Amino acid sequence: MEKSPLASPETAAEVAARFRSLVDAEEVGSIKQTQNVILGRLQDSNAVLTHFNEYSEQCFAEVSNDFASKTRLLQSMKADLDHIFLKLSCKLQRHNLTRQNNWNFGVKRTDDREEEG
Repeated sequence: MEKSPLASPETAAEVAARFRSLVDAEEVGSIKQTQNVILGRLQDSNAVLTHFNEYSEQCFAEVSNDFASKTRLLQSMKADLDHIFLKLSCKLQRHNLTRQNNWNFGVKRTDDREEEG
């Protein structure tokens, strides 16, 4: 197999030399310096975020047990209130049904008479 003229080391060196002639060495140095400044800032930001995450983890550990107990208390209160609401609804339905049946049959209760007068 023949080697293509573009694959020879001489050709690669010539292409690299042409690229180097297109870019100023001072500009490349300036780009490297800017990249180092950006890298330093990113490392500082990373350190600050790491510290903040550790602090947040510590704060969460301090309050998580309290949150859990309060959550259980709220769930218990909700269950109690649901039970009370269910009982009140049943009693109200029974009361309304009894009152309607009494009215249908002409039975007047004392509280019904008071409402008329």
